[in-house]
Amino acid sequence: MLHPIESSTRSANVAVRRTPAAPAGGGTQQLDHLDDNPWHSGAACRRDEAGLFFAPSKEPTAARLAREEQAKQVCARCPVLLECREHALAQPEPYGVWGGLTAAERRVVLARRRRRESELRVTAPRRIAG
Repeated sequence: MLHPIESSTRSANVAVRRTPAAPAGGGTQQLDHLDDNPWHSGAACRRDEAGLFFAPSKEPTAARLAREEQAKQVCARCPVLLECREHALAQPEPYGVWGGLTAAERRVVLARRRRRESELRVTAPRRIAG
């Protein structure tokens, strides 16, 4: 079973490894270190069972909550927790525990960010060209 950082799409029964996205906003800045030493190479979840991070079909609620809590405990000791979380928010990853957050928790974070960005655009002072 693949870990969160190696989750896959299946095409002709071949697993395709998903890699982190480039930083938002594009620009000319390149993250050369991603090829040499990707952030996920040091992830704590690489040593744990991937089933801990992704729900099996028809998982009972109590079992899901217990499994997610165990996954979050792995994330809590992870040296790349923030990088993983930002990756999952930037993608956005629709399933599993990433960066210590469930999919539902990530949706809340993204909604808050959108609301905050919207509020900042409305309250930002406008400059008058002169």
